[in-house]
Amino acid sequence: MTVQRSLLVVCLVAALHGLAFMAYQRPDWTTEWTDQDGYRRLARVLASTGKFTRYPDSPVFVPEVIRTPVYPAFVAVIYTVLGESHAAVATVQIGVFVVICLAVFAIGRQIGGPRLGLAAAGATALFPTLPYFAALVLTEVWTTLMFTLTMWLLVRAVHEQRPGLFIALGMLAAATTLSRPAFILFLPGIAVMAIVLFPLIGWTQRPAWSRWAVALAVFAVAMLPWFAYNYVTLHRFTLSPAGGIGRGTWEGSWQGYWPGRIQTQLTEIADTADPAQLDARVAALAAAEHVNAAPMLEYAHQWQDIRKIWTEPEDPMRRAMARVEADDEYLRVGLHNISHDRMAHLKRRLTRGLFSLWSADIPIRYSQINRMPTLVIRGLWLAQVVILALAVAGLWALVRARRFVDALLLVAPLIYVTAVHVPLLTEARQSLPAKPIVLILAVLGAAWLTGRSFPLEPQVHEREHL
Repeated sequence: MTVQRSLLVVCLVAALHGLAFMAYQRPDWTTEWTDQDGYRRLARVLASTGKFTRYPDSPVFVPEVIRTPVYPAFVAVIYTVLGESHAAVATVQIGVFVVICLAVFAIGRQIGGPRLGLAAAGATALFPTLPYFAALVLTEVWTTLMFTLTMWLLVRAVHEQRPGLFIALGMLAAATTLSRPAFILFLPGIAVMAIVLFPLIGWTQRPAWSRWAVALAVFAVAMLPWFAYNYVTLHRFTLSPAGGIGRGTWEGSWQGYWPGRIQTQLTEIADTADPAQLDARVAALAAAEHVNAAPMLEYAHQWQDIRKIWTEPEDPMRRAMARVEADDEYLRVGLHNISHDRMAHLKRRLTRGLFSLWSADIPIRYSQINRMPTLVIRGLWLAQVVILALAVAGLWALVRARRFVDALLLVAPLIYVTAVHVPLLTEARQSLPAKPIVLILAVLGAAWLTGRSFPLEPQVHEREHL
């Protein structure tokens, strides 16, 4: 079978996989994943008025303080062309999933030839978390596409060193950042890595520093309108005023105190209980689970006290400003929580936090997760641990083949995502944009361990010995 036909089969498998999850997720479209409501509302207003706000009827413009604009704009285009329906968004996002597979093929082909590209694209088409999120109005799959394309341009730019590729890299890095702000330091970090480490591995024909300067300049110019928007509307230079690290720090300060199921129940109580009944309901949960009630009560009171900062104001502008104030309070309280026992917090971040980030995907409908047998959940976790282990083997295969540049490029997103997210609340979907790179490495590792290696002769001139 030719490469083109094989790639067509991969795309067909991805599309069918996406359609299966679209049907499976349909019952949860309007009942779970409440983040969807914010994206739908922003997209609806953008499509009808062209304004990036949740309050189009307000006499004064009320800026959006949580979301960045690229994904809502993407959904707004779908609403404009295909009509305002969840099914339309899910269908288009299945197409996005297919394009991700094609981008993975392109990266794999650049690293180790068409066989590696096809194998990695096939693994991506079968990876269930991507079609799981493709069926929801959430930024995960879109951001994964933006980041995978950024990685493709990065690999090409480093190998081919054409100025146009560095310009495109800067633009895609900005689009990725405006889809998910956590990626704002990725391109600067890559540039520093290249300037510092490429000489250390003895690569004499590495890209000139001026190429990286061009990419960073394009990135900065592309980001400037968004920073200007925030400065004009909120009087501060910031990427996402209330979507910063405050709430992530606070939630991360509690993550790992209890098993996920118990913390979910506790959060539901804190979110829905009348303040007069809060203590009694929390105490009842603690008694039922045979755990200390004191930390639970502290968590629940912090949840309600900070949340009411922005839920109580009725004026839209005051509510938006209060959301920014609440993020500052989340940060203060979160740091206070951490200060109680810094070593215990660090231990939780390096155990529960790391595991949740990289190995805790559960591609089961949210409304059904708590009814799943423990053995099923642990089996899903184990499969992801195996994939990560294979990815480590893939990195080692690149190092053994003296492909030091490619090893650095492919490990960079894994290190970056870990460094950014582990100090905060970690969820498996935060690492999803880097999972296609993990799958490329895992395919390399599986081939190396089974003695079926891909052609990994150096494609760039690296020094023969370290």
